[in-house]
Amino acid sequence: MALVLVDVDGTLLRVAHSEPRFAAHLVGRGCVGPRQLLAYAGFALRGWRRYGWELLRKNKAYLCGLRAEHVARLGERFVAEHLFRHIRSELVERLRAHAERGDRLVLLTGTPDFLAWPLARRVGVPRVVATVCATDGSGRYSAAAPRVHPYGEEKRVLAERLCAAHGTTLAECVAYANSASDLPLLKAVGTPVAVAPDTGLTAAARRSGWRVIEGRAP
Repeated sequence: MALVLVDVDGTLLRVAHSEPRFAAHLVGRGCVGPRQLLAYAGFALRGWRRYGWELLRKNKAYLCGLRAEHVARLGERFVAEHLFRHIRSELVERLRAHAERGDRLVLLTGTPDFLAWPLARRVGVPRVVATVCATDGSGRYSAAAPRVHPYGEEKRVLAERLCAAHGTTLAECVAYANSASDLPLLKAVGTPVAVAPDTGLTAAARRSGWRVIEGRAP
């Protein structure tokens, strides 16, 4: 049995940037107002030196003050009404084949958990390691950086922890991803698969002889 690690944006989904789409949805519903915008701007001012070009990925303050359970309900509905139509069906078929062989499936993604979990349930993936945004003691989101953020090198580290929990190694893992930002993980696993890869990942896959699932990159 292999541990199969699957990215979401641009990989499981044919589209990228599911979180900004959801943020725009929250704006349209009136959930994001002056408080959230001020918190977002404040995080940007405080976090520039620490996060540099990764600042936008770390800035989840547009959720500040919103109840996590309410955002989860909105995320479930957003997936059903707006994201599920963009599922990459050929990848879902591959995941079903993995499951039939007894492989263990995990969504390992920088997509927030309130979007990743509804997607996972709809495609039959039983485990998710996704971005976990910070909350305060009252169950509302805060303006802090995410508590868990599977992106770049951090995604590889989290994959190692998954392997330890499942009694396996990265050398025995399969990973599906679409972006050059996933190279730390793809270089570490035994079976890397590039799905509709971006330019950087396309070049790396060609150099290394990795398997490529063709498709239009988002």
